[in-house]
Amino acid sequence: MTSMQKLYLLIPLAPLMGAIIAGLFCRVIPRWVAHTVTILGVAVALAASFVVFQDVQAGNSFNGALYTWAASGSLKMEIGFQIDKLTVMMMLVVTFVSLMVHLYTVGYMAEDPGYNRFFSYISLFTFSMLMLVMSNNFVQLFFGWEAVGLVSYLLIGFWYTRPTAIYANLKAFLVNRVGDFGFLLGIGLIAAYAGTLNYAEVFAKREELASMVVAGTDWPLLTAACICLFIGAMGKSAQVPLHVWLPDSMEGPTPISALIHAATMVTAGIFMVTRMSPLFELSETALSFVLVIGATTALFMGFLGIIQNDIKRVVAYSTLSQLGYMTVALGVSAYSAAVFHLMTHAFFKALLFLGAGSVIMGMHHDQDIRNMGGLWKYMPITWFTSLLGSAALIGVPFLSGFYSKDSIIEAVHDAHIAGAGYAYFCVVVGVFVTAFYSFRMYFLVFHGKERFGQAHGDHHDAHGDDHGHDDAHADAHDDDHAHEHHGLAPGQKPHESPWVVWLPLVLLAIPSVGIGYYTIQPMLFGDWFSGVVEVLPQHDTLEEIGHHFTTASAMAMHGVTALPFWLALGGVVLAWVMYIAVPSLPGRIAPLFRPITCVLENKYFFDRFNEIVFAGGARLLGKSLWAAGDRTIIDGVLVNGTASAVGAFARLARGIQTGYIYRYAFAMVIGVCLLLLWRLGFK
Repeated sequence: MTSMQKLYLLIPLAPLMGAIIAGLFCRVIPRWVAHTVTILGVAVALAASFVVFQDVQAGNSFNGALYTWAASGSLKMEIGFQIDKLTVMMMLVVTFVSLMVHLYTVGYMAEDPGYNRFFSYISLFTFSMLMLVMSNNFVQLFFGWEAVGLVSYLLIGFWYTRPTAIYANLKAFLVNRVGDFGFLLGIGLIAAYAGTLNYAEVFAKREELASMVVAGTDWPLLTAACICLFIGAMGKSAQVPLHVWLPDSMEGPTPISALIHAATMVTAGIFMVTRMSPLFELSETALSFVLVIGATTALFMGFLGIIQNDIKRVVAYSTLSQLGYMTVALGVSAYSAAVFHLMTHAFFKALLFLGAGSVIMGMHHDQDIRNMGGLWKYMPITWFTSLLGSAALIGVPFLSGFYSKDSIIEAVHDAHIAGAGYAYFCVVVGVFVTAFYSFRMYFLVFHGKERFGQAHGDHHDAHGDDHGHDDAHADAHDDDHAHEHHGLAPGQKPHESPWVVWLPLVLLAIPSVGIGYYTIQPMLFGDWFSGVVEVLPQHDTLEEIGHHFTTASAMAMHGVTALPFWLALGGVVLAWVMYIAVPSLPGRIAPLFRPITCVLENKYFFDRFNEIVFAGGARLLGKSLWAAGDRTIIDGVLVNGTASAVGAFARLARGIQTGYIYRYAFAMVIGVCLLLLWRLGFK
């Protein structure tokens, strides 16, 4: 094993060691040991990732197996790494965001009794995600895929004494199992027809696979396999209709919202489809399916962000919408734009989540944005970094979100695949919607009248904007101590968070502002993904955009005159008018939109449908199986029936075994007579 291969191993194993130490000895080691070993492990992984990044930039790459743990004929199940430019980009994003979250957690979870356990979980998540992105085969990909799902389950239900948290992590687990069923079917189809689970070997056979059909059907093999793989991505990356778990996952502590549900785990599906681009390119049906699902998610999940009043849920629905944008890019074969937006989004969305956590700390664990206002005076660092994150999210020119989001919109505009027109409408309207709900939250939290520190019952009257509050989660604040007061008491003022909380905000704000400007040329219009992402000439919409690209500055200047910029500006202005200039306006117009808000408050009735059809169907099936199988067959026939048969036989035997000798003699005489008659009958 070479020194560089040992470095590859160090990257995932360093966080794993930290997780093992903090987890196995969480009850005996002091807190400073738990956070030191886990932060050190992730820092080592980040430093090693930078070294590998420089090595890959120098033209080196690696694709090989390190360990074979099972073999069945020619099918091998291996642990191996594929280190290329896509991998190192993901490694840097995962380790950097994870390090920021680890630092932030020192301050945010300081008073939580599960402090050591939490650090173990988030470090274990980092290991799992690194194994996923570094894999060179489907077996290791599936291991990482399921491992991040398991750790997500543990983290969403971290406060396991809270019923809403238990419901949320069970919901996430079940919904992801639906997606994973499709994912496993896709892997199975590829293994059955390609005879290998190694990426490179499968890609080498893609033309042969494209000519095959699924046995017993006329379905093209690659179309079926790619759609099944994407169903897995729909679960992990929360696409309609498998999106329902992500908003409820906000029941977990805020740091995991930033780490798992904004920056890394939910983008695993985007990474996987990008890695599988040589297969998806050969099925336009699969690409159209991806495109329509992504467009629907981008627009309709954005609408739900408008009526949310929990600060974390607003950001959660923003995540759903932005994942839709990434999926749309995949559908038009703009894979580079998808992972470019993945990268920029990871920084500014982690910033927004951690900023929301800082606000929650300042507000004494009150998450309702209607109880805030005017916080910019008390929390200047949180205010300014949140402003930068919001500006990057809506695509303000020169900020990172502008370059990635505008590239996706342009790619969809130039696409010639079924569903492109619908997708373009969704992503363009989504720009306005994103700007409106983002700055609705920003204005209600940081500007306007101070609405905190009021007596109970005086809240929510400043704007009349009382719709959209989820009563089921009204008391689900980000606090594990039920006896503590939620919100500021009368006369109390918010305060800026400690340095260990605001420092990650500042460090995340830097790439949120500038990384798009410096990386757009090599990542989208250079050779960064050459040989990693494969696009057929007829699908290459980014090449057409590249003909008009000169510099990042010129693109930003042109963006000021483009439709998305003016739509974003319109969304910001409308939010300002409704929540700052005329704060009574939302309350006055709310009755006019009551049918629409009813649909939005019920989240398009997805949860109701799932509860009635799937959960209700499962309960009905369970009762039927219990009545017919358990009660009738098992209890009635096998258990009680056996006992009844034995009892009947015993009663018969008691009638024969009387103990009288004359009866036995009489029976013997009758028996001899019958035997003689039987013998005479044969003669």
